Parts: sequence; structure tokens; C-alpha cells
Amino acid sequence: MKITVLDGNAVNPGDLSWDILKQFSSDITIYPRTSPELVIERIGNSDVIFLNKINITEDILSSCPSVKYIGVLATGYNVIDLEATKKRTITVTTIQETMTGHHLLQSH
Repeated sequence: MKITVLDGNAVNPGDLSWDILKQFSSDITIYPRTSPELVIERIGNSDVIFLNKINITEDILSSCPSVKYIGVLATGYNVIDLEATKKRTITVTTIQETMTGHHLLQSH
């Protein structure tokens, strides 16, 4: 399973460890920031993506068909095209629902 964090500095400017993700995969990439023009390239064939302020649109999801889970590291869904995720049966949760790494990736 490939895990990608698109804008890690938005929630963790470097004072915390991302090591909890290692229990789910050894293929983890953490980007401090991602500009809109790099989102598709950086998601690539990721199964799981985490983000805070990156907008995920229909176009992005159609270009990245391997995404199965999106963890929004914030409290709202406003950055996600929820209709597009429903159409593709992609699980989307916010930080309130993803605070335990075990729960969040257990089903994938």
C-alpha cells in the first residue's frame, strides 16, 4: 500500500513524527507542501492520501484511480469533491474520525 501526505507541514511543521504510518506501509512519502499543479503527479498510484488544505476534485480523482482512502487532516470536508469520491467508493474521513491510525487504515 502506498501512502502519500500532500501537505504535511500544515498539521506537522516538523515537531512530530509520522512514524505511526510505518505500521501500515513501508511505501510512505511525505511532502511538506504541494502546489496545485503537482497534486496529480504526487498522488500518482497512491492508495491512501492525507491532506489538509489541498483541494481534491473530480479531475484529480479520475487521474489517480488507485486512491481508496482520503484522510483530511482537518475538521471539514470542504476541500473534497464528495460526489466524486462516492462515485468511486473512496472512503473519506476528517481528523475527528482519523485520530487513530489503526482504525483509519485497518480496512484497506
